Order: sequence, then structure tokens, then C-alpha cells
Amino acid sequence: MATPKGFAQAIIVITTISAAIMELVDTSIINVALNDMSGSLGVNIEDISWVITSYAIANVIIIPLTGFLAAYFGRKNYYLASMIIFTLASYMCGQSTSLFELILWRFIQGIGGGALLSTSQSILFDAFEPKDRGKAAGLFGMGIVLGPTLGPTLGGYLMEHFSWPLIFLVNIPIGIIATTLSFIFIDKKEGEGKDKKSINIDYIGIGLLMAAVSCLQYVLERGESEDWFNSSAIRTCSIITVISLGLFIWQELKVKQPAVNIRLLGNRNLGVTTIFTFVAGFGLFTSVFVYPVLAQRVLGFTPYETGLALLAPTLFGVVAMPIMGILLSKGTPPLPFIAVGFIMFTIYAFMNSRVSLDIGKGDLFWLFVIRALGIAMSQLPLINQAVAGLHPKDYATGIGLNNMVRQLGGAFGIAVANNYVAKQYAQHRADLVSNMQNGLGNANNIAQNIIAKTGDAASIANTKALTIMSGSVDRQSYYLAYLDTFRLIGIFFLFVLPLIFFLRVKKKTAEELAMSMKAASEAH
Repeated sequence: MATPKGFAQAIIVITTISAAIMELVDTSIINVALNDMSGSLGVNIEDISWVITSYAIANVIIIPLTGFLAAYFGRKNYYLASMIIFTLASYMCGQSTSLFELILWRFIQGIGGGALLSTSQSILFDAFEPKDRGKAAGLFGMGIVLGPTLGPTLGGYLMEHFSWPLIFLVNIPIGIIATTLSFIFIDKKEGEGKDKKSINIDYIGIGLLMAAVSCLQYVLERGESEDWFNSSAIRTCSIITVISLGLFIWQELKVKQPAVNIRLLGNRNLGVTTIFTFVAGFGLFTSVFVYPVLAQRVLGFTPYETGLALLAPTLFGVVAMPIMGILLSKGTPPLPFIAVGFIMFTIYAFMNSRVSLDIGKGDLFWLFVIRALGIAMSQLPLINQAVAGLHPKDYATGIGLNNMVRQLGGAFGIAVANNYVAKQYAQHRADLVSNMQNGLGNANNIAQNIIAKTGDAASIANTKALTIMSGSVDRQSYYLAYLDTFRLIGIFFLFVLPLIFFLRVKKKTAEELAMSMKAASEAH
């Protein structure tokens, strides 16, 4: 297959990066709409988080299977089908009238979206000569950084001027254009989709993976609200998780063509890198989930202001990504970048755990600059480090495992954040109430002010005064709980840093560097 040039190459670059950004935008665009969605659907904020989690679970399941599905159906066919699934599911999300409907269609959207991210990068890399794939990695990295942060800004604008269904419906014109351009300009790989007889589908492995991930996520999401193992549903799902995970590992080690080749995790370098990737996913997803809720529920930002505060600082990361791609393609060791990136994200998390209630929108700018640079300096180097020590034939599988772990870390992080916020909120509220001094006197003063301004009866004024005080305690309790959550993220990043001494760097030849960059494209 000849490398496209000129206009055709430019169209492929625009199409693939747009498709990837569209998928990544949808991982975070609904974060600023959670309050409105929960009110519209009549559920609480903890329940509505399943809309995020179902998408993440679908990504976790589909990402390690993308290489197999592309080989079985043909990469172009699979890419087009994924775009159509994503676009149709986006429409159905916008038409949903219940939480169950929305969760179901978000899961289907995640099935299509997981393939968009992986296959877009593969097609993009094939549009460049091997010597230019560092440039391709940088271009795609810009999308990786921009997408999740563009989501809250776009979502905030749509929420301020329209309503939450539009955050899904906006995908439809983009999906139609991307599908049309892909059909016209993207060529089929030679021989793709024609060797189905040589591919054995690991149905058992796929089923066990779905059962383990889904039940584990239910336990993490609902454990706190259902009092953990006092709930029969939590006990049942825990048992299914343990059994399914054990059988999945046994199945994947037994079959010749496993759905996920977990044997590669025996490589120390890849095994340790997946720990870093899990924590990176935990931090990235959790921070983008927690910040919008903190900003709107506690700090009083509008949805648009919430997203806008993230956007400008992210441009620093967008600029840094191509530089990272070029440096890595020239053989620069990834470990120093990983270390610095994790240190910067740790600093961001701990500084965010100390913000005051009266902080202004502009005061967050440099905090988010640190976050953006931390992401830029760790993401591509982690992909590069994942294949250090592997044979070139195992690059795609190793990176696929690594990316699955990142998505799993994100889904785990959101679930942990929900439980942790609920637990810390209850604790802080109890502490504040028990230590409240002159509470009755303050309530009387507020009631007297209400009577003076409105002329309400004393009983009505007293009820309003107690409601105001309760709201103030709630706001302070949530504020402290969210700060605790950022501190928890920082602790995760801080504790994983010493493991960097267990990683090693293998000096790659120019050919291996090109192959690792291409492998990243095929398994991302």
C-alpha cells in the first residue's frame, strides 16, 4: 500500500485526528452536565456517574480486542462500522429518557469509540513514512491531550445555551463527515480481512473478560451505597469477579490465540509499566471527573466557566506533545520524561487539595498548566516504555495491554472517587455539626434577618434559617471531601514513583523505533 501524499495525506490526518478527538471528547464532555442530567432524569450524582463508567467499561473491553477485530473484518471495514455505531449510539443517547437507556447507549457508544481511538492512530501512522512517524505520534498526541479537555469546554457551552441531549447529538454531523471521508480516502490494507480461517475467536476469553470487568465495576460503584458485603448483590458480583478473573487468566494462558495475550505481563518492564499506566489512568480520569463537580457544586462556576478554565492551560500540553513525539522517535530515553510527568501531576494534585472556597477562575490557570505538561510528558513515553524489552512482533500486543490497563485505571478511579467523596462527605459533615458552636444563636440571627426582610412568620423563618445553615454545612463538607480526593490522587502518584527504578531502557535501532511507533498506532 503506497503512502499517500499531499491532499490525500492531509485529509487522512484531519479525519483520523478528528475521529479520535470526537471519541476522547465524549469521555469528558458529560462531566460538566452531570448536575443537570441527574436532575432531568431524577437520579442522584452517584447514579449518574454510571453514564461515564459504562463508556469506560466498554472501552476497557474493546481496546484489547481491536487488533483481532480489525484483522478479522478488515481494518477499513471495522473502522467504518465503528464510526457508524458511535454516531448512531450518540443519537440514541440524546433521545434517552431514563438512566437505564442512557447507560445502555453509552456502553454501545463506548464499543464504537474504543475502536475509533485505536484504529485512527494505526491509519494515521500508515499515512507517513517510517522516518516521519515521530511527527505522526506528536500530531496524534495533540489530539490525546486536547480531546479530554475540550470536552468540558464544549459541554459547558452547550449546557449554558441549550440542554444536555445536545452534547451527544453534536457528534452526528462530525460522525457523518468522518465516515464519508474515510470511505473515500482511506485505502484497505493489502490482504486485510481475507485470512479469517487462520483466526480462532476466543469467545470464552472475551466472555470472561466482560463478566470480570462489569461485575468488578459494579462492586466499586455501588459498594459504598449498598454497605459493601452486607448486600447480596455486592457479594454475588464479588464472587463472579474473582471466578471470572481466575478463569480468564487460565483461559488466556491455555489457548494458542488468546483474546488478550497476558503472557507478556511476565516481562518485568511491561509489568511495571502497566502499574504506572494504571495510576496515570486513575489520575487523568478522576481529576477530569472530580474538578467539574467541585467547580459547579461548591465553587459556583457555570458549566461553561468550568470547561473554559481547563482549555487555555491545555494548549501548553498540545504544544509539548509533538516535541515529545520527535524526541522519542530520535531515541531519547523515556524514563526521565515519565518521572518528571508523574512529579508534575503529583504537584498538581496536592496543590489542588489546598484551593480555597473563594478561589477565582483565573487562579486555577497555572495549576492546569502543570497538569497539562504532566500529561504530555508521561503519555507517549509510557507507550514507548511499554515495549522496551519486548520482541518487535509483540509490540502491538504489549501496548494493547498497556492501554487496556489505562482505561481500567480510569474506570476504577471514577468508582473510587465516588465512594471516597461519599465517605469523606459524611465524615466531614458529622465533624462540622458536632463542633458547631453557637449554632442555635446563628440560626436565630438568620431567622430574625429573614423576618425583617420578608415579613415571614417566625416558624417559617426558623425553617428557612435551618435550611440555609444545612446548605452551608453541606457545601463545606463537599468542599473538604473533594479536596481529600485530590490528595488521594497525589498519594497514588507519589507512591508509584519509586517503581521507576525497576524499569530499564533498551537502546533501539532506527528500525525498532519506527516499528514501536507503528505498534503504538495499531494498539492504542
